[in-house]
Amino acid sequence: MSAREWLEKDFYAELGVSSDASADEIKKAYRKLARENHPDANPGNTKAENKFKAVSEAYGVLSDPEKRKQYDEARRLFGSGGFSGAGQGGGFGGFGGGGGAPGGFDLGDLFGAGGQGGGPGAGGIGDLFGGLFGGAGGRRGGGSATASRPKRGADIETEVRIDFAESVHGATVPLRLSSPATCTTCHGNGAKPGTTPRTCPTCSGGGMVTRNQGAFAFSEPCPDCRGRGTLIDDPCSECRGEGVSTRTRTLTVRIPPGVSDGQRIRLAGQGEPGRNGAGGGDLFVVVHVNAHPVFSRSGNDLTLTVPVTFPELTLGTTLTVPTLDSKVSLKVPAGTSSGRTLRVRGKGVGKKDGSSGDLLVTLQVAVPSKLDTKATEALQAYAEATADHDPRADLASLLGRAT
Repeated sequence: MSAREWLEKDFYAELGVSSDASADEIKKAYRKLARENHPDANPGNTKAENKFKAVSEAYGVLSDPEKRKQYDEARRLFGSGGFSGAGQGGGFGGFGGGGGAPGGFDLGDLFGAGGQGGGPGAGGIGDLFGGLFGGAGGRRGGGSATASRPKRGADIETEVRIDFAESVHGATVPLRLSSPATCTTCHGNGAKPGTTPRTCPTCSGGGMVTRNQGAFAFSEPCPDCRGRGTLIDDPCSECRGEGVSTRTRTLTVRIPPGVSDGQRIRLAGQGEPGRNGAGGGDLFVVVHVNAHPVFSRSGNDLTLTVPVTFPELTLGTTLTVPTLDSKVSLKVPAGTSSGRTLRVRGKGVGKKDGSSGDLLVTLQVAVPSKLDTKATEALQAYAEATADHDPRADLASLLGRAT
């Protein structure tokens, strides 16, 4: 993609967010659009596939703080129309279309053009373009070989849903992913098998050319080879010369024990392929955990509420309670209060050091909705036998002190 094409894209509009959107807002918008337009959800829908590619490209720039900063700065200098308004009428940023800038400022210095003083630390837009397009910002002639330097692939993100027990014990799950990947037909060089790319005669393989604009000149990626430094006479039929194609692949993802809902797992090198021999980006898998009908989680501890009867708490008992793997016996001391939590050690979530959290069992009295005659008489007899015991005596005492 040339500098012109890159800057003329409105990545914010592509994601439907404002230019001052936060990183979280950008991520949320991308996830929504990627889910709606994913090729797996829209088989055979070319419009959805193109939208999926566009939002992925936009997210690749706006999710990277450094790329976003460079993109915003370039749009601020050149306007949202990219290069289309450059050098016409008011020139760049209001510098005017005359032979020089106000105060004798050399516009060549601003762009780093002229082959002088454009080295490291020179600053200006030359440095900006160096960061944006991977090339030297302002050298005359055939440009620089750094224009086609290796570029690491972009990171991508997908989601997977697992059961509660799998989140505790860990699991290996297959992941079907549709994303840009190195073309398997041309192996990434963009040329039809049996042919090879040739050196671009316009930029002599440097990838950059100098263009005169009024009283000054600046460099941009070669319009013929789009900054690659090579031309493809017979492009690959699968990727159309890009070296990258969207394909569906199946990966095996290892979910570690103890993963929590919303956690991201990084698979190094499994993102978009790099360019010119660079390594691929990373794949981030966001894990969603289904709720369990009985168990909940608090850190590395599992929690469970067990209904009990009033006599069990009053007289004490031994309960059989479930764990995720089996069952355990739990002793309830006589006189235990309803709502008390008892701990079963080692029956929680596994930790990195090999140990495990605990199972926290909360005892809750189950009150019968109806009683037969015998049970009612027995309960009335109990009430008469314990009439001298006032469970709210301490509460009344505390209220009296407060007043």
